[in-house]
Amino acid sequence: MLVLEIIDVEKYFGARKVLEIKDLKVYKEDKIGVVGLNGSGKTTLLNLISGHIKPDKGYIRGYGKISYIRQLEDEHDNTLEGKYESQFGLKDKAVEYMSGGEQTRLKIAKALSQNHLLLLADEPTSNLDFEGIDMLVDNLIQYDGALMVVSHDRDLLDKVCNKILEIEEGQIRIYDGNYSQYREQKELEKKTKEAEYEKYIREKKRLKRAIVETKNKSRSIKKTPTRMGNSEARLHKMGSQAARRSLENKTKALETRLKKLEVKDKVKEIDIIKVDILGDDIYSKVIIEGKDVNKSYGERTLFKDGEFQIYNGTKVALIGKNGSGKTTLLRMIMNREKGINISQKAKIGYFSQDLSLLDKDKTIIENVIDTSRHDETTVRTILARFLFKRNDVYKKVSVLSGGERVKASLVKILMSDFNILILDEPTNYLDIYSIEALEEALVSYEGTILFVSHDRRFIEKVADRIMYIDNNKINIFNGTLKEYEMRKARIFKENEKEIQERKAILEYRMSEILGKLSMPSKDDNLEALDREYNEILKELKSIKNINLH
Repeated sequence: MLVLEIIDVEKYFGARKVLEIKDLKVYKEDKIGVVGLNGSGKTTLLNLISGHIKPDKGYIRGYGKISYIRQLEDEHDNTLEGKYESQFGLKDKAVEYMSGGEQTRLKIAKALSQNHLLLLADEPTSNLDFEGIDMLVDNLIQYDGALMVVSHDRDLLDKVCNKILEIEEGQIRIYDGNYSQYREQKELEKKTKEAEYEKYIREKKRLKRAIVETKNKSRSIKKTPTRMGNSEARLHKMGSQAARRSLENKTKALETRLKKLEVKDKVKEIDIIKVDILGDDIYSKVIIEGKDVNKSYGERTLFKDGEFQIYNGTKVALIGKNGSGKTTLLRMIMNREKGINISQKAKIGYFSQDLSLLDKDKTIIENVIDTSRHDETTVRTILARFLFKRNDVYKKVSVLSGGERVKASLVKILMSDFNILILDEPTNYLDIYSIEALEEALVSYEGTILFVSHDRRFIEKVADRIMYIDNNKINIFNGTLKEYEMRKARIFKENEKEIQERKAILEYRMSEILGKLSMPSKDDNLEALDREYNEILKELKSIKNINLH
């Protein structure tokens, strides 16, 4: 069933053509991931489809209602269908007191509850914890309609999508399969085009060489010697002319083949960031240590008697639910609050998710040079690697996009004097290509890293330790995210088995008590039985509501 049709659409911002779409059809069964570099037009595409902006040319025709989870739009009303209100943990919560993660959950829940024919989603995992992302993924998989989602979460794009729409230089292209399959296809395309280009260059060189050699042969045919007789001279001349004509014909044939040779363009490399991390060495064994770490806001406790150690050279991912205190803990470390001990040699490069590192009234290069230990030439070189080239470095921070601000903040940190990196959601607003470049740089970096992220694939690639906040406790797991989640699943199964066994015992005892209460004997203490019945009922209710995740 066709739900959306886009024909000959063009969209301009000023003189720049942002998008040109000749023909795009979306069907009810399509779950499309939209990918491309920052600024390539992904959000613009969703805004065109939703009608928030109009095309400058062509038409967009929808065949049903559209829901839209917008990245930068606050919700002011929490009226929800009961199913989604309960599922997303929003029951009895006022909008004005919701956290960023809860606001995102509300936007998602409202869009899902509308159950329209087409759902658009722009970075729907922003501010969500693992639990929220898992709920989102499950609902998108089950969604009975078409989906178009802009996301840098590769795990989501793999689990949910059956097509990938790529935007590159204003043009779109559809690939069948999920994100990983799209990347395989892109790599195969690249290798095929490289092979075709190399073959074209070899053949072009061969033909040019053959033309030169044939022309040289033609020129080298000797003229008739003067001592030769008339009859001999005539025969020699005729032979020379025939040979020269043959070579000239061969030259023309070669030139025709060269002219008709199908031109193959050199593969154009995607302009992505290139990251180097060159922090100083530090020789302490324990870099950051927490002992009796406590933090409360009024009656709300975040940590109680927290203890942890971060060792030199480890890459530690800090995870936990929305509101568990991850960013608070990072700030406590930065402020060296009570209970936090940091190596005296430590020089921290800190990336804050609120991007407060940058002065909005200054240019990019002014911001970086303010704290840089390198000269301007080196700063410009690194800025160019982050795609701030030529006059781009003179842009004011206030006019930068979210992705550009993240990149500028990263450059400022990497150019400063540091030997430890503390990063709070460094992948927010970055496109997938930039995330993968940052991943590779962090993996290669031999220093210590502590970072917060909700991007599973990013954590799995970078972290060799997991620090997690659970029930007001700070814990360290020595292993990767995959190993941590496997252990967690095993513990859950073991606990679930114990709970089910306890539930069966309680239910059996309850049936006994009900039997005695309905037909009591003279030896039964009805008051005690009634008290025991209520205690069992209370315990069964707590088992039903328990959340082992």
